[in-house]
Amino acid sequence: MRRPHIRRVAIAVAVTTAATLPMGPAFAAPDSPARAATSASSPVEAARAAAFAHASATGVGPGDTLRATDVMTDPDGKQHVRFVRSHQGLPVLGGDLVVHLGKQSAYLGVTRAADHAVKPTTTEAKLTPQQAEQKAAAVAQGDAGSAELVVDARDGAAALAYQVRVTDSDTTEAGGSRTVVVDAQSGRIRSNTPDSDEFISPHLEKTLRDKGETASPETGVATQPAGLLGATAAARYPVKATGSGTSLFAGKVTLTTTRTARTSFLLKDPTRWNTETRDAKGAELEAFSRGTKFTSTTNKWGTGTTANRTTAAVDAQYGITQTLDFYKKTFGRKGIKNNSTGARAMVHFGRKVGNAFWDSTCGCMLYGDGDGAMFKKPLVVLDVTGHELTHGVVDATAALEPTRVDARGNQYGEPGALNESLADIFGSNVEFSANNPKNPPNYLMGEKLGLAQKFLRRLDHPSLDKLEGTIDYWSPAAYDTEVHAGSGVSSHAYYLLAEGSGRKTIGGVKYDSPTYDGSRVTGIGRAKATAIFYRALTRYMVSTTDFHDARTATLKAAADMYGATSAEYLAVDAAWAAVNVTTANTPAVGR
Repeated sequence: MRRPHIRRVAIAVAVTTAATLPMGPAFAAPDSPARAATSASSPVEAARAAAFAHASATGVGPGDTLRATDVMTDPDGKQHVRFVRSHQGLPVLGGDLVVHLGKQSAYLGVTRAADHAVKPTTTEAKLTPQQAEQKAAAVAQGDAGSAELVVDARDGAAALAYQVRVTDSDTTEAGGSRTVVVDAQSGRIRSNTPDSDEFISPHLEKTLRDKGETASPETGVATQPAGLLGATAAARYPVKATGSGTSLFAGKVTLTTTRTARTSFLLKDPTRWNTETRDAKGAELEAFSRGTKFTSTTNKWGTGTTANRTTAAVDAQYGITQTLDFYKKTFGRKGIKNNSTGARAMVHFGRKVGNAFWDSTCGCMLYGDGDGAMFKKPLVVLDVTGHELTHGVVDATAALEPTRVDARGNQYGEPGALNESLADIFGSNVEFSANNPKNPPNYLMGEKLGLAQKFLRRLDHPSLDKLEGTIDYWSPAAYDTEVHAGSGVSSHAYYLLAEGSGRKTIGGVKYDSPTYDGSRVTGIGRAKATAIFYRALTRYMVSTTDFHDARTATLKAAADMYGATSAEYLAVDAAWAAVNVTTANTPAVGR
């Protein structure tokens, strides 16, 4: 019997401001780099003090400890400090919050995940750590690590629990790891979540298998580039070099590499914080250091065919660097975690793996070569990479989580669906940013995978995706909808905000976006819509944010940037209403 869904509400208590942030040619004002409490003590200490001083709003109380994970400073001086919480020394799951401060560090408000006190009724566990490890290993069918006592505040109340990481799980594709939370009193499994985000869900995989469908991707191979690039004399090594790659999906691309000797090059980009792609060689590696480095004597990479092992690495490295470029030039974000650290990838992951993953344990992208049946080529497509790396951005900011995971690994619930939606939204923006004629930008996801319906998901009219049963509009059923299917609600709202409703052709692709009530929505442009959603993610979303909370978050972001009476603010409100997310139908707290 499946656990009933209990709606978890992110409470946003903030002072609305009509101040407009300065806007340049980029979508939004750059974030300040993520800083630890030691290097940003003034805003962190002010925010921590404010959290305790305004306990009735923040929910922070005696026995709580707040650890800052991010400090964001706006051009007008406002600051937003994101905290994770411990209670009596125990980590609190679902206890995260963002404290908002004015220019002079005055308290403006809070966005919090838990709408209740996080103090458990008891701190005495009935289960031993060994018993919790045994239960976790049994349910995840793998090797359990050490059990850690935590407070689980995610389901409307706080309970003492054990958190256990299980590796080599037989219930996870390619034997990945899972995090299992076991109730310390009853032994009930409170959650069982994979540590990696899969692009192809178990539900979609089953649907394709039932249909007998085989993906037939078009690779659009370009001619092999000739000549040695980046081979000018250098007095010292390593140095930056400019190479060329022939990819599976993106044609011929330029790659910045590392020259380690006169005729020796490494597929590692020193201009993007040493972003690197390695070869897993068919092993199920979750440690990047164990991957094999890609090297070349010519600084030419790949042949455009899977017969050459480097070709998939070209697509991966290209996709990752394009994603990093999008986030940096658009938002000033320096890397996935905004800490000036490069991204990493491993191709040829596992054997007959028809999927791509963002793995938070490895902190890298993992690409399988295809299962040989439904997917016969590696899933190294540009928007897949943009989608999966955005999961890394979400992990580093709001850390949105599904509300439950079934025995087959399918994830459910609005926060998880919002996570998938943001990955689609920013993944499509990576295509627009790259503007590669071999991979034209559009509002379709997975259009180069070779599926019969010509795409996997689409933002303008999500329900045209029949494979996952994606939905166009919110209803109470969204509480417990599979996350990829549920993602259509916020993806549709974003598209309507950017482009508006009705028929139009953009970049040669025809769109026809409907609305719930037949209303006509006028878009404000992709640049502004993307800036609003990014600001909402980084400032006003937390681990339990659902669609109605997301509406509030994007309205606050629009008010910050353009003013609460602006056309942009009103367009945000109209876009959410067009997908049936309104103040009037906001569910009651604790549903």
